[in-house]
Amino acid sequence: MRYAALLRGINVGGSKKIPMAALRELMQGLGYLDVVTHLQSGNAVFSSPEQPAPVLARAIAERITSEFAMDVKVVIRNGSEIADVIKRSPLPDGPENPSRFFVAFLAAAPSPEAIVALESLSFDPDRIWVSGAEAFLWCPAGAAETKLSNNFLEKRLGVTATMRNWNTVTKLADLTSA
Repeated sequence: MRYAALLRGINVGGSKKIPMAALRELMQGLGYLDVVTHLQSGNAVFSSPEQPAPVLARAIAERITSEFAMDVKVVIRNGSEIADVIKRSPLPDGPENPSRFFVAFLAAAPSPEAIVALESLSFDPDRIWVSGAEAFLWCPAGAAETKLSNNFLEKRLGVTATMRNWNTVTKLADLTSA
């Protein structure tokens, strides 16, 4: 089974630096095969016998803690789950600017009450749609200019969130379908 490991906050803003070669080596040390990384921001795709996502996430997070002495949240999706995210996009014709359309991958589906409370707020011109264990975000001014950050989503939804732009999501879909 092909999986994507999405590490929260790696190599962003000068903190939690992990070289991608070291991340690949760490994951190979866990017994994962065909490990590839995408960009420098904590995206790793690998093969492993089918396992529950929380088991994989915990193993990677614990190894990062032991080898790099840092606490990193990890969210896992398998290839079919990422393909499903693309199918569930609230913008079925695709975003006009893929670098301004994001998917926040959540560690678990938030409560219905948290979703209703979040979706009842206005973030104009930004938009948010929560579907399952993902939040889709349209941020026309970009990630730096929106209130809809990982921290904001985690506080409102009560689950770990790690965001990727649409270009990265579609690349991860390609890498996990191989």
